Amino acid sequence: MSNAGRRWSLVAGALLTLLGAVAVAVYAGIYNVAADVPHTQPVYWLFETVRDRSIASRARDIVVPNELSDPARISSGAGQYAEMCSVCHLAPGMKRTEISRGLYPRAPELRRKTDLTAAEQFWIVKHGVKMTGMPAWGVTHDDKLLWDVVAFLRKLPELTQEQYEVLVKNAPKHEELMQERGGRHQHGDKHE
Repeated sequence: MSNAGRRWSLVAGALLTLLGAVAVAVYAGIYNVAADVPHTQPVYWLFETVRDRSIASRARDIVVPNELSDPARISSGAGQYAEMCSVCHLAPGMKRTEISRGLYPRAPELRRKTDLTAAEQFWIVKHGVKMTGMPAWGVTHDDKLLWDVVAFLRKLPELTQEQYEVLVKNAPKHEELMQERGGRHQHGDKHE
């Protein structure tokens, strides 16, 4: 057997051994998936990188509406956020809730600035993120309502507790918006 053939045999053997060890570890339940035990740094890095690259790739072709700074859209999004999001992602002046303390990975506090684009935020809100507790709101809400939430998310880091409370108090109620829009409608944009 040639040197190249021996190298390929060694590489193939090493890969099979590694796959076998991984299979045994998975089957034996060696890795602890409990939400109260943090991932190891390499596992956390891997999950975070896969998540970030997946979102960026899928959000690339989403067209962001021009009117995200429209006060009516922000107001609608504020009501939706208070109803659906604040228990996990919190709000200005809000202390961590029982649910937010029990999530792992911890839900990001959206009142803080983010590097995510509006398209990436929309994709996350619409499709959710597996194994994080983040639901796919696109199953129950139409794109217009989800863009309202994104419009609010873009404004949230600038808000004081008082401004947030006023926005939520004056926001259209969730039930009213859902009835007005007839619940979820079919999505026409194949890129979202």
